[in-house]
Amino acid sequence: VRTARDGSATLAALVPGDYDGASNPGDAMPNFPLPALSAIALAALLAGCASAPGLNYTVPAQPEGSSGYTEKPGWTSAKFAVAAANPLATDAGFQVLKAGGSAVDAAIAVQMVLTLVEPQSSGIGGGAFLLHYNGREVEAFDGRETAPAAADEKLFLGADGKPMPFYDGVVGGRSVGVPGTVRMLEMAHRQHGKLAWAELFKPAITLAEGGFKVSARLNTLLASEKYLAKDPVAAAYFYDPAGKPWPVGHVLKNPELAAVLRAIAANGSKALLEGEVAQSIVDKVQKHPTNPGRLSLSDLAGYQPRKRTPICHDYAAVGKDYRICGFPPPSSGAIAVGQILGILSNTQAASLPLQAGVPTPAGPTPSADWLFLYTEAARLAFADRALYLGDPDFVQPPAGNWMSLLDPAYLAGRAKLIGQAPGAQSMKVAQPGNPGAVKTSYAPMPAQPEYGTSHISIVDAQGNALAMTTTIEDVFGARQMVKGFLLNNELTDFSFAPTDADGKPVANRVQPGKRPRSSMAPTLVFDKASGQFLLSGGSPGGAVIIHYVAKTLYGTLNWGLNPQRAIDLPNFGSLNGPSLLEEKRFPAPTVDALRTRGAEVREQNMTSGLQAIMRGTVNGQPVLLGGADPRREGVVMGD
Repeated sequence: VRTARDGSATLAALVPGDYDGASNPGDAMPNFPLPALSAIALAALLAGCASAPGLNYTVPAQPEGSSGYTEKPGWTSAKFAVAAANPLATDAGFQVLKAGGSAVDAAIAVQMVLTLVEPQSSGIGGGAFLLHYNGREVEAFDGRETAPAAADEKLFLGADGKPMPFYDGVVGGRSVGVPGTVRMLEMAHRQHGKLAWAELFKPAITLAEGGFKVSARLNTLLASEKYLAKDPVAAAYFYDPAGKPWPVGHVLKNPELAAVLRAIAANGSKALLEGEVAQSIVDKVQKHPTNPGRLSLSDLAGYQPRKRTPICHDYAAVGKDYRICGFPPPSSGAIAVGQILGILSNTQAASLPLQAGVPTPAGPTPSADWLFLYTEAARLAFADRALYLGDPDFVQPPAGNWMSLLDPAYLAGRAKLIGQAPGAQSMKVAQPGNPGAVKTSYAPMPAQPEYGTSHISIVDAQGNALAMTTTIEDVFGARQMVKGFLLNNELTDFSFAPTDADGKPVANRVQPGKRPRSSMAPTLVFDKASGQFLLSGGSPGGAVIIHYVAKTLYGTLNWGLNPQRAIDLPNFGSLNGPSLLEEKRFPAPTVDALRTRGAEVREQNMTSGLQAIMRGTVNGQPVLLGGADPRREGVVMGD
């Protein structure tokens, strides 16, 4: 496959050549075998050094991505690759890597461009989890938002003492947490940056000042949005004078954001979390006319990212053993994904191949028998998630260790709760397990909506790899715009109800300075025997992120699919209730078979935004295989 910068692709012979980073949309990016990726270079170990030439950013042709289902060809590259949710963001990361930047350098450039071109999903007003492999170890950088010091567990209770309607909590200042993305990226850059910090802001500043074309996805989401236009600042930016969303292809400029990015480029995260910009954020939150929040200047100035121990566990797939690493609490993603895969390993799932399907986009699908086992495993994992998972600075793990939830003996015992005889019936709603000797004093968190996010996967030329999932939570966050960027509504990831009917506390209740539980699941996979890096992946999608990532891992590691074909598989899952199936993607007999086994089946839109990069071979030579979700506008670029 020969891939152009606009994401289009044609079949072509594998020919030698080089991609020079020019902006001509007709330029192709030849894909051809090259020698294996080199070992990590000494320069990559000199954290924070600007040891490579400066970034000479060139504005690319600006494609107009689809908001529907657009088949993606999959991509191959030999030295490095970057996958992100918007072509302009991917290109920014590509140019940074081309200029000698590290994976962390590229991630910073990608995130800043996403703030501009994908404002509905992530940005400098939100938070992120970054999982990084430096050639020796996996590191977890926590940039999750925190609750203000003045917040308490009654934050989302109405005057009647009951949880308020979800969007009454979301829209306005009440839901805004302390944004952590920029300060976390600053920490990661100090350790793993190669280009100067200021260089990495050039792409986003250039695009903000010169303008970018509104994509079909942004236009579609603006057209269906109910709350954003109530903020006068956001209304003036996203909509025309008649109140209609700017049309696809309209060139949208954001000089206010460019000014903020220039300040951050020059002065670091202090330019966002202290001074004029911080005061504007606090004023926006505290002075909201109907739903003010409690964020203060001291909350912003005092924010600290955390470096945590990643959740890593062994996984035996068909014929090979892997080591899967994900993000620890406050994310529930790695534990839930690991539980689902581990429980499935104790069932007949491994003996069930994909079933042949109708032509793309439907393609092959999991069988009804496999889906039954998967959704039952998912119910068990989500039952544990609702009871145990929360900010580890506030919540004690069961048995004193989060790995107790991934203990092989515990998962084998949980798997015995799944009926495996022919025609066995669904448990419909699972109960949490007890991996420790002492029963927990927490109450399960009630079901509550989760939304949003974007994902970035990058492998650089030195073999460093990262997976970063980044968010402002709901679409367009709290619907509050400040100086060209949107504020998050991350506090609505806390449980609105702080206790159950008996007064037993919910682990994920609001507390001052606490980080809300997340479903983000940035993931890195390694060959267990050699320790070699194999895959980086992740997705947006709220609570269903867990299933999108689990699907991609199962498809690549068990069914032998390349990343693109694994991402293309139809989506499915359960949040410990109905069985969820991506609408119009499963044969009727599969749906009927699940219903006959007692499951409530809901066919619905399941818009994942998966990105993945995986080591593979072409003609016997090592390459990087990239995949981007056909349900969104992301692409992969590499060299």
